[in-house]
Amino acid sequence: MAGKFVIGKRSNGEFQFNLKAGNGLVILTSEGYAAKASCLNGVDSVRKNSQDDARYERKTASNGKPYFNLTATNGQVIGSSQMYADDAGRDNGIASVKSNAPDAELADETL
Repeated sequence: MAGKFVIGKRSNGEFQFNLKAGNGLVILTSEGYAAKASCLNGVDSVRKNSQDDARYERKTASNGKPYFNLTATNGQVIGSSQMYADDAGRDNGIASVKSNAPDAELADETL
C-alpha cells in the first residue's frame, strides 16, 4: 500500500498535512497553515525536497530522542518527524519519507 498525504484542520482552524506510510503510521507532520493553498504548496515542497538527503536535518530532542526535519531550499522547515527510540529508527523514518512522498496520493479531510 502506498503512502498518502492527509490534509486536515487543527482545532485553531489552521490546515496541516501528515504524510502517512503505507502501514498508516505518520512519518512527517507539517506546520499549521492559515490557507489550504499554502498547505497544498507544502505538500508539493515535500514531494520535491524529499529526495535530497541534504534537506534532512537530523536532530536530537531535549529528552535525548532522535527526530528529523525536512527543509526547503530556503532552509524553512516543511515537515517534522515523530520522536524515535534511536538513530536507526530516525534513519528508517527518513528512508520512508523518501520512498513514500513522491507518489503519495492526496486525501483532503477538510471537504
